[in-house]
Amino acid sequence: MTVWGTPHLVMGQETAILRGEVVDQDSGEKLIGASVYWKTAANEGVVSDEDGAFALPLTHVPRTLVVSYLGFGKKEIRIGKEDRESKLTVGLSSSAEGLAEVVVEGKHEEVITQSVDMGRNIVPVEALKSIPSLFGEVDVLRGLQLLPGIQTAGEGTTGLFVRGGSSDQNLIQLDGAPVYNPSHFFGFFSVFNPDALDEVDLYKGNIPATYGGRLSSVVDISMKEGRTDRIHGAGGIGNISSKITVDGPLFSDKSSFVLTGRRTYADLFLKLSNNEEINSNRLYFYDLGGKMTFRPSPKDKISISSYYGRDYLQAGDMFGFGWKNWINAAQWQKTFNKKTFLDVNGYYSRYDYMIDIMDQDNGFSWSSLLSEGGLRWFFTMIPSDKAVFEAGAHTRYYHISPVEMSTAPGSQITPITTNPGNALQQDFFVSGELEVTPKLKVEGGLRWSLYAQIGKGAEYRYDEGPGRESGEIIDTVFYDKLRPMKFYQGKEPRIALRYKITDNVSFKSAYNRNYQYLQVASNSSAGLPIDRWTLANEYIHPITSDQYSAGIYKTIQGGDWEVSLEGYYKEYDRIIDVKQGADVLFTDHLETEVLDGRGWSYGGEFLLKKNVGPTTGWFGYTYSRTFREIAGISEGKPYNPRYDRPHDISLVLQHEFSERLTANMTFVYSTGQAVSLPVGTYSVDNQEMPLYGTLRNEDRFPDYHRMDLAVTWKNKDKGKKWRGSWNVSIYNVYGRKNPYSYQFKDIVNNDIHYDSDSDGMVYSRRPGVVMTYLFTFLPSISYNFEF
Repeated sequence: MTVWGTPHLVMGQETAILRGEVVDQDSGEKLIGASVYWKTAANEGVVSDEDGAFALPLTHVPRTLVVSYLGFGKKEIRIGKEDRESKLTVGLSSSAEGLAEVVVEGKHEEVITQSVDMGRNIVPVEALKSIPSLFGEVDVLRGLQLLPGIQTAGEGTTGLFVRGGSSDQNLIQLDGAPVYNPSHFFGFFSVFNPDALDEVDLYKGNIPATYGGRLSSVVDISMKEGRTDRIHGAGGIGNISSKITVDGPLFSDKSSFVLTGRRTYADLFLKLSNNEEINSNRLYFYDLGGKMTFRPSPKDKISISSYYGRDYLQAGDMFGFGWKNWINAAQWQKTFNKKTFLDVNGYYSRYDYMIDIMDQDNGFSWSSLLSEGGLRWFFTMIPSDKAVFEAGAHTRYYHISPVEMSTAPGSQITPITTNPGNALQQDFFVSGELEVTPKLKVEGGLRWSLYAQIGKGAEYRYDEGPGRESGEIIDTVFYDKLRPMKFYQGKEPRIALRYKITDNVSFKSAYNRNYQYLQVASNSSAGLPIDRWTLANEYIHPITSDQYSAGIYKTIQGGDWEVSLEGYYKEYDRIIDVKQGADVLFTDHLETEVLDGRGWSYGGEFLLKKNVGPTTGWFGYTYSRTFREIAGISEGKPYNPRYDRPHDISLVLQHEFSERLTANMTFVYSTGQAVSLPVGTYSVDNQEMPLYGTLRNEDRFPDYHRMDLAVTWKNKDKGKKWRGSWNVSIYNVYGRKNPYSYQFKDIVNNDIHYDSDSDGMVYSRRPGVVMTYLFTFLPSISYNFEF
């Protein structure tokens, strides 16, 4: 006779395996990354896989099983003898407690010490929604900027600068398709509507071999799958935009859909003005997205997703400026058995951008586009609970259309048409993870990239090379469609290990090599919509990077707290930068405007997180330095790119006063960005112009800091299907005037807006500096709802 509560060996002396799945209790959707562990042995926990399934050793009964997932309530289940042969289905329901957690890692608290992952953050969308936002618009990329190792270019930008890398060195993808410009409103908001997203997965340290093409990071964003039981909706009405997302069953309980849309209405308010200079302006963005998921059999899942977004700004009859993204993806997931899986992903991503200057003498229209189509597939094999192997390939085709600049009749500007750019890239990859001993786990991989620039296109020949000031074009070679022009290849090894010092302390280290064949040549570091992308060719080589990283990870009080310390060192080879005064926008000879050389960056990242309790959040500190050394720039001496910011601090706190009232606070501080300030002036047409020295970015803006606050009040639950909440946020609570730009100009009559065409008498003139800042104290309110 077995007394309940007394340990009892299962199946004689052998260890049994408890199997089950974790689902959303309301929708039946599989929950990926749910934490499953024994209450008395949290160190031995596992995480549910892509099908919500888990398998956990069951050495004795009875035991208490704990299942948790961010955004859902934790559930404890008593496991007895009668459960050992059955498969459990654990349903979790959404709860206020789950939504209140502000946790960077979306997995169980102990995973930080168990996995091989370094520099990886799985960010639950619900956690991002709780962060105070600009204009009340929740933003995915702005939330990532609060993590250690990720910095910004300045006020009001969603560009990511990861561990010393530039913004174009990040692979940002939606359902496997790359997003080349992930911003709206010139970088103030990202293109991702959080209501339609499932998960945000960030890699900045040990990037798996299944990903390639960028040097610094991968931001893998997935749209959520629709519910299969009923129609569900969510949306919001904010200061400048409104959004709606609807999901539900499509044809049966084996298929579902998600539809989402968002639009600003700033242009509608402009039309209400009686001022013709205001009501003639146009300013808007909108995006539309959708996803369909089919499950033709228990072992097959097919999903098709699409996104379209557009921005447009027109200032009266002066200029127009716009860009748009169109992204399509299809995925097939096949389960052959419990140990073998196939994942196939096809995609097409297109990015268009244009400028229209409406001037009779100097007017022009400028447009271009960049597109990428690809197919990626890989097998996953799990021979045992201690080993996982993956192998696959990735084929992609790049196309950069000719830059076309047409001019208005009578314009003094010469029209320009550049040659197109095309390339094929084929990658093969293999990776594996092996638990050598209970303390040592190793992950290794190899990626082999083959790149070919192909026609249709043109290649210019120079007498002394394109980088020389005296270099002149001596010949032009034209290539027919698909004809090979230039070939590169590179092998990209990846290796990482985790060693458990104790049950709650682990040491990890990793090495990554990456190749990037597509990069940006720009005079700006902020990541502008009109940045000039260029493919590797005869003169512009692919960039390579080698990153070495190591860190210590510790959990405290069973995972209630987490602390980690990571250090890294990165080297770059053949990285490009523009010459002083370069013209990268209106030229077909881009190689004459850039130079290449080497770079390096290093730093340390500290993260302290509180995962449980009424007050949750994290504190992060980053020390980071990045340098470039390129002959012909800054006298050939090492210099800092503009986004070099040695010190960066972020504090994110959330406190739940009750089930209905939650308050959030963020504080950020960073060293001012590196800039080149004038060393003097010179006269041109009776105007004083700033004179810059030969050294680049020797000066800095003042340090940046800001505090934001937000309060969320949920309407009282009256048992109705409609649930609403109000969010009031304040951006920049204490009104810090963080500089956005500096303009060096003559101050006439002590008036920075003096009109030189006026007939007034000039009684004073002095050189001055005009600082522009974007936001001080900025409140916003939004209403969010679900039904």
